Amino acid sequence: MEYRLLGPTGVRVSPLCLGTMNLGGPTGEVESIRMIHQALDAGINFLDSANVYNRGESERVVGKALVGDRRAKVVLATKAHFPMSNDPNDRGNSRRHILQAVEDSLRRLNTEWIDLYQIHRPVFDIPQRETLRALHDLVRAGKVRYVGCSTFPAWMVMEALAISERYGLVRYVTEQPPYNLLDRRIENELIPLAQRHRLGILPWSPLAMGMLAGRYERADGHPADSRAARVGAWAAARISEAGLAAGRQLAELALARGLTASQLALLWVKDQPAVTAPIIGPRTEAQLQDALTVLNMQLDQQTAAALDQIVPPGSAVADFHNTSGWMKMRVTSIAPLASLDEMYLPR
Repeated sequence: MEYRLLGPTGVRVSPLCLGTMNLGGPTGEVESIRMIHQALDAGINFLDSANVYNRGESERVVGKALVGDRRAKVVLATKAHFPMSNDPNDRGNSRRHILQAVEDSLRRLNTEWIDLYQIHRPVFDIPQRETLRALHDLVRAGKVRYVGCSTFPAWMVMEALAISERYGLVRYVTEQPPYNLLDRRIENELIPLAQRHRLGILPWSPLAMGMLAGRYERADGHPADSRAARVGAWAAARISEAGLAAGRQLAELALARGLTASQLALLWVKDQPAVTAPIIGPRTEAQLQDALTVLNMQLDQQTAAALDQIVPPGSAVADFHNTSGWMKMRVTSIAPLASLDEMYLPR
């Protein structure tokens, strides 16, 4: 298996990252721990979580799974930004919130350090320098090794890199954007930026929330156990007829090559320029095993060209930035959501 450099660091990670959004939630604790161990046994050494996933249960389950010598062998990533309570200061990218959120995550993860600490979403009402100074202090304290961001516009990533250089602060080494065959808009600015400044790209939703895995037959009807049905209107809004049509074309290509649709979709993301590791988010052991097959595959040029014909580079047929208030381009007529805060607020 090819282990790839994590951005400009000397750390090497597996070409797939195990995302834990479902673990400790839709997937029970026992099965979650078993899945983590299966991923590690297959060669994955990169795990991604977030404090808000299942109200902290995801981090707690990950901590239980990494007892003993497993922790030292894993590059462990987590994130902070979204509300963890009704306290107006228990959210966002302020120094106050970040310093407290790290302590809470360290406790739940049962670890003394976090390898990659990421800002889950951007904010526009405080200077980035405040956030970066807090992250810098966490690195100096030994609680965090590296820092990254998630779903930031390219201009804001560049601003952060410039601030870090100007003031001698730690810099973002990764960005975690939505990226799949159905939404390729990051190829216009973020990917070139990442290539120029050695920024690792860690795509989320490589299977387009199941649209590229055959989970949906039509845009207005969703299986009860699908993410579109379980999570909320913002997720259902990503399911488009054009996206489903593209997914059917991808499935035909996959069948002709002896792959499942989800394997080809994941392979495509894994082998795109600047991508370090797409984040897989299996809910079941079967989904995990399907993804692990891709670890040792390589995308051939003929297949890549055929997929470019389905959705051209830089374009989109489904909207995975519909929860990014900064993204002005709309793929569907459904109005964008400015924030996910309401979804994460305790009820």
